[in-house]
Amino acid sequence: MQQVRIDGRELEYELQGDGEPAMLIHGSHFADAFAPLLTEPELTERYQLIMYHRRGFAGSTYVDGPLSVREQAADCRALMQRLGVERAHVAGYSFGGAVALQLALDAPEVVHSLALLEPALFVVPSAPQLMEAMGPLVGMYEAGDKAGAVDGFLKAVMGPEYRSWLDRVLPGAFEQAVTDADTFFQSELPALGQWSFTRADAERITQPVLAVLGAESHTLWPGCVEVYELLQDWFGAEAFVLEGATHGLQIMNPRGMAAGLASFFARHPLPERPMART
Repeated sequence: MQQVRIDGRELEYELQGDGEPAMLIHGSHFADAFAPLLTEPELTERYQLIMYHRRGFAGSTYVDGPLSVREQAADCRALMQRLGVERAHVAGYSFGGAVALQLALDAPEVVHSLALLEPALFVVPSAPQLMEAMGPLVGMYEAGDKAGAVDGFLKAVMGPEYRSWLDRVLPGAFEQAVTDADTFFQSELPALGQWSFTRADAERITQPVLAVLGAESHTLWPGCVEVYELLQDWFGAEAFVLEGATHGLQIMNPRGMAAGLASFFARHPLPERPMART
């Protein structure tokens, strides 16, 4: 990956493909969650994919202390500016979905369309259920068992057999997630607790929105369906259900996700084609 320095912080990024720019904002734990899409021709032959590692992940600047969702959105905007991208499709996955929503609020001029892949939007009835499940995992983390805490979280949202496909598709991703565990438990969980996004906020976002749901996600946490339905209610979002997937989504079914995103982007083309600078 390439690296850029912005206001004293380093961000790793990678460019793949040719065409209209699409920013890919990963969620918690997996810095390379969007990597499986970088080899999907349905996207790369029509779009320039910009995948980056948010602060606190892999080789980007380590997070030592609180880092808000708004600050994460500012990082994304700053990277776009540095690459010369004036406006782009934006896809946000899980925690990255919260970042994408905040970006659309803070800098609507840079967001052309918004794809939300099971975003971390905890204003649904089942949110307390997930937060309650986090309690023992936080205890494991604080006791020094980072691997156990990360494993417990991933089993809860992706299924007990997640390693069977994760290790095949993204070798080393679990080990990297354990290395980056401080970011999730010390920064991102508190940031989500402090972040607010309401119906009034949603009314300020006028870009086309795609709501993505893993077809099997409801078997693990009913809140995924609640968020999916909320996005359709608040935004009038277009709906896409990814077959054969839980919250692992594009890692589990990259071809299906590539097709869904490409179709959505194509329905809402950019008037021009600004290209990122290498």
